[in-house]
Amino acid sequence: MGWEPRASDFPRRNRLISGVSVAVVVVEAALRSGSLITARLAGEQGRLVFAVPGSPLDPRAGGANQLIRDGATIVTAIDDIIAEVRPMLTAPMPPVRLSVSEDGGETPANDADDGDRAGIVEALAATPIEVDEIIRFTGLKPAIVRLVLIELDIAGRIEHHGGGRVSLTSQG
Repeated sequence: MGWEPRASDFPRRNRLISGVSVAVVVVEAALRSGSLITARLAGEQGRLVFAVPGSPLDPRAGGANQLIRDGATIVTAIDDIIAEVRPMLTAPMPPVRLSVSEDGGETPANDADDGDRAGIVEALAATPIEVDEIIRFTGLKPAIVRLVLIELDIAGRIEHHGGGRVSLTSQG
């Protein structure tokens, strides 16, 4: 409100849009489009990226077609999106583990234990996997998964890939 839009504001806006989204769908985008910035940021944040293909002769379709070549999920009908997003929205929330605080009250556990670490390593392989998939697979809180991934990264045991994906290194 009361702010004049400036071109320099759009990348920040695009980052916020992708950050609050479960998925991003690019319907039409030229090769130099702000939509591609949003799609790239969504991929980096571990969000789903969809693209509607267009004619290779239409310059307005070049960006969406490039996204598909780069691994975005192709969309030809709304059912394509629903099929990918539905499991994310209907999956039961994992139980919150509690630990006993010094005053005897229960608080959410924030530290990873050896079982958490083993479960996360089990979810990893040489094939890249999205961090969100590790969270769903293990049922652990995102903070714990990210903490263990940082530990593994410092130890040189994981490799980062585009789209918020990680994999075990060959030393694993």
